[in-house]
Amino acid sequence: MDFELKTFTFTRVCAEKCDALVVLAAPTIAGNDPASQLAAQAIKAGDFQAKPGKLLVSYRPAGIAATRLVLVGVGDGSAKNVRTAVLAAMGVLKNSNVKRVLLSLGALPALSADAVRAAVVACGDVAYVYSATKSKASATATPVERVVVAVPDATKVKPGFDKGAALAKGIALAREWGNRPANHATPVLLAGAAKELGKLPKIKVSILGPKEVAKLGMGAFMAVAQGSVEPLRFIVLRYDGAAKTTAPVVLVGKGITFDTGGISIKPAAEMDEMKFDMCGAASVLGTFRVLAELKPAINVVGLIPACENMLDGRAIKPGDVVTSMSGQTIEILNTDAEGRLVLCDALTYAERFKPQAVVDIATLTGACVVALGGVRSGLFSSDDALAKALSEAGESSFDLCWRMPLDDEYAEGLKTNFADVANVAGRAGGAVTAAKFLQRFTSKFPWAHLDIAGTAWKGGAAKGSTGRPVGLLVDYLLGQAVKTVTKPRAA
Repeated sequence: MDFELKTFTFTRVCAEKCDALVVLAAPTIAGNDPASQLAAQAIKAGDFQAKPGKLLVSYRPAGIAATRLVLVGVGDGSAKNVRTAVLAAMGVLKNSNVKRVLLSLGALPALSADAVRAAVVACGDVAYVYSATKSKASATATPVERVVVAVPDATKVKPGFDKGAALAKGIALAREWGNRPANHATPVLLAGAAKELGKLPKIKVSILGPKEVAKLGMGAFMAVAQGSVEPLRFIVLRYDGAAKTTAPVVLVGKGITFDTGGISIKPAAEMDEMKFDMCGAASVLGTFRVLAELKPAINVVGLIPACENMLDGRAIKPGDVVTSMSGQTIEILNTDAEGRLVLCDALTYAERFKPQAVVDIATLTGACVVALGGVRSGLFSSDDALAKALSEAGESSFDLCWRMPLDDEYAEGLKTNFADVANVAGRAGGAVTAAKFLQRFTSKFPWAHLDIAGTAWKGGAAKGSTGRPVGLLVDYLLGQAVKTVTKPRAA
């Protein structure tokens, strides 16, 4: 989908030929143009309410050049309500033959850059359609090709528009790779997607294979990968937008491209959804796509340990003990707790960048789904300032998270007689004990962990990747870009 921002009066909006004119209507709408008059009459008659998401659709209305007019309530015009309104309006058009949409934001009480951003991202969310492994495009796929965002003064809100358009691209990329089945998103193919990002401005990519990973001593990562015929890949992305002396933020994305659970095999029902176990990795790719568009003054490193968790004669067994890159030994009591094994080695690798902060993103635990459902991602952090910044980024991006505890007592269950640490600690507080395991590998930098097991994808009729938490990560990084950090970094 292409986006364009234009300065339009309401009179011109009504005169513009397009397949659909979407007008965001506030409770008090004034104007002599046909769209405003129609909205005012409908509100007065009780046929339309300007509450967020309420709709009134008409076909070839008098005095309006558009084939369809969609009036949608926007309430007070806040960014949150704009998002709700646009999602509703674009949802109505999704299965029609509309190709060109004119989205008018001119009736908003006080139009902000954040509201424009929310509108553009919402358009992208509705417009995305998966088709990579279909023989032809789905009959229900949206044909919308272009959205022109009409505002009273394009100059004032252009930063919000640019941010929204970049986010739409990044979120779509994350959704695309999250949605691809495991045989179309192997570790090698995921590395290929990263290499494509390396063609964009300021991004460099390097790929490590089994030999390089073995040389680094990533015993936990290699242990998970050894049960699959698909070779592992350790993906390193670097976005260099600031001086070399500026310490980077490191993003670590869990890249289990398919998770059977290994010897501790998962139930057959809905196991297909374990293709989504690399959505943390996909969110890192999507975030780098946005960075290439916006070019903020910050340095960012992305680390993706990518492999499958399969079961064959070489697969790890419950009770096996492996040595991580940090030198800590781990007793694997449950082979389905593999995400923390690949992440712990990536977290140790992150030390070499002398980062200002490290954030790992993972579909880590079913326990987090039980705790928070699909509304908020779980946030764990050893650093209050980092946790606050991520929480605020979640609120501003509508990509919500919730801080969870990290009390030392939760680590008691990770004790074992046969290694330095066990990889599980029983069912109680499972999301917290998983985070406590990861925390053991983060003593040298401020660290946060986002458990996105409940938010990275949806099941049922709406099954598919959500692209979260790209929005949260981008807002966090843009917030850090205004700060100056001058720790030395690796060459």
